[in-house]
Amino acid sequence: MRILIVRHGDPDYEHDTLTEKGWVEAECLAEKMKNIEAKAYYVSPLGRAKDTAAPTLKAVGREAEECWWLEEFFKPQIHRPDIPDRTTIAWDWLPADWTVCPELFDKDAWKDNAAMKEGKVGEAAEKVFAELDKLLATHGYVREGEVYKTEQGNCDTIVFFCHLGLECLLLSHLIGTSPMIFWQGFACAPTSVTTVVTEERRKGTACFRITEFGSIEHLYVKDEKPSFAGRFREIYENDWERLD
Repeated sequence: MRILIVRHGDPDYEHDTLTEKGWVEAECLAEKMKNIEAKAYYVSPLGRAKDTAAPTLKAVGREAEECWWLEEFFKPQIHRPDIPDRTTIAWDWLPADWTVCPELFDKDAWKDNAAMKEGKVGEAAEKVFAELDKLLATHGYVREGEVYKTEQGNCDTIVFFCHLGLECLLLSHLIGTSPMIFWQGFACAPTSVTTVVTEERRKGTACFRITEFGSIEHLYVKDEKPSFAGRFREIYENDWERLD
């Protein structure tokens, strides 16, 4: 099977919708997605994800199932080492801080990091993982340990419309790594499409593999420059780009 994970378009976070540019990106995305035959569509309950999905769903004449666990992974909060006086989202760390914590590189031990444990981030992640696996089971793939069992594999495509932090969490579960690797090492642009496919090298046992991360070809073909949302300034002197 194939999973397409779509990040929402350029966000207007204040109103939980898309900016004018975000709507343009969503229309460009629809041009790409209307040519993909999907078995099912799933969407985050947040407005910016729903708005991103809307042009695609209209183009294909379909509806998406709303899933609470596809919302952005912002509810578990931590006391970040450099700002101990307040809490922030669990995956927004300075590189100099998280890279000196060996446990954060480990697919299981990352949950035992002091800041993560205090914020109960691992518990929140496990709830998302459980819901993802429950959904995959309805499509014929049942998780057993680090692999998925299937009685009859399929080539169905399912589509998730969600968010950057949540996407990274899903990917870490599917391929078996610490989410910090994705949160800190990968950045996908608004309306980008990530493709994950099953590989069944032995009958009945499948694993997932990422074949394409953060594709924005639908923007390039329309000469639409990708948004910067989700990234930090490329060099420190670029004061028009986000610092923190």
